[in-house]
Amino acid sequence: MNSTINVRQAEAADIEDLAGLFDAYRVFYGQTSNPQLARRFLQDRLTRADSTVFIARDDLGQAVGFTQLYPTFSSIACRRAFTLNDLYTVEVARGKGVGRALLTAARDHAAACGAAHLTLETALDNSNAQSLYTSFGFVRDTRFCTYSMNLP
Repeated sequence: MNSTINVRQAEAADIEDLAGLFDAYRVFYGQTSNPQLARRFLQDRLTRADSTVFIARDDLGQAVGFTQLYPTFSSIACRRAFTLNDLYTVEVARGKGVGRALLTAARDHAAACGAAHLTLETALDNSNAQSLYTSFGFVRDTRFCTYSMNLP
């Protein structure tokens, strides 16, 4: 991997590279590889503009990571907020600033939109990501419990 990382908001022309990254991200979290599902899901997000996706490329133009933000609202702050739902870097790019560059793009986008905050979740055993998030300024919640319910 080369040293220069370029991050920009993804567009339709990035879909093939994004689909590969997104499929690898899903596999990282225990899902079965399904490139067609990844492509279709991301195509829908970009077409409907219901998420914001940033793609990171090295100076040769190779896609080395992405992040995806979903807009939401804070009832307490009465302002927009964003959930950083996905962040992934290819294995050879880890530890080389790609994740930090993607986080910077996400933070700057949320701030430019007037968001009250940016939230994220990661697996309890994903200590590398937790270290990155903490060093970037995210604070682990100690006041609230997160619950979820799988639906059929």
